[in-house]
Amino acid sequence: MLSLGAESFVFQVAIQNNLKIKIYRIIILPVVLYGCETWSVTLREERKLRVFENMVLRRIFGPRRDEVTVEWRRLHNEELNDLYSSPNIVRVIKSRRMRWAGHVARMGE
Repeated sequence: MLSLGAESFVFQVAIQNNLKIKIYRIIILPVVLYGCETWSVTLREERKLRVFENMVLRRIFGPRRDEVTVEWRRLHNEELNDLYSSPNIVRVIKSRRMRWAGHVARMGE
């Protein structure tokens, strides 16, 4: 995932969540998605990418206290999607592939 020093810095409790999201969007996502326009992504790889994204988002948003049992619990995927308003990583890949296909289609021979 991230190097130990960067990971401990990004996921500190003292840093606000909106700053952590900006770091995720500006630094982590471009590294993970480098060259994704040319990938042929299978369903298994899509699932792995979604798992990676949910893992990072769970680290960013942290656990929540359950109102009923008053215990700490991990966020569910739906809750992560509600908190993270951007499209998920698979949609980003598909949109970049479509944009790349448009560029290739407009290229001359």
